Amino acid sequence: MPMGGDALNLLSAMITPAVLISACGTLIFSTAARLARVVDRVRTLSRQLEQLYASDEGAFAPERRTEVERQLSLQARRGRLIQRSLTALYVSLGFFVGTTVSIGLARFLGRVPWVPAVLGITGTLVLFYGCVLFIGETRLALRSVDLEMEFVLKLRGLYQARHGQPDRQG
Repeated sequence: MPMGGDALNLLSAMITPAVLISACGTLIFSTAARLARVVDRVRTLSRQLEQLYASDEGAFAPERRTEVERQLSLQARRGRLIQRSLTALYVSLGFFVGTTVSIGLARFLGRVPWVPAVLGITGTLVLFYGCVLFIGETRLALRSVDLEMEFVLKLRGLYQARHGQPDRQG
């Protein structure tokens, strides 16, 4: 039995938010994985810092402690950005689910036909905000890697100076 035009239009309208729900789910999954990586990195840095404070005998210990503390600060900022982004993604997901439900309700109840549009637009704006936060976190992650590479090169120079070797750039 073929579907009537109204039913098909309703089903089509309800599929659009479903695609956005799927997109939010994928973003939530990948963002949660990034948060887990930040947590692992913080744990590693915390152990390194404990070891550095427990023993002042290591080569260039003050410089290493300063660098680990700087890295911990960057990871904390990353974690906060990811948390805000995840919150925005979950809120957006809720708006898209609400959009889907309200499309069906608005069709059958015949009241407040503007609600699905408001929910959908709001969900899209919140999704956009979450993506902007995620861009900021990605930039911060790259900055963290750049600073860590700078520090490794600085350590190399300190070791070479200590051993009287010329500083060779590769």
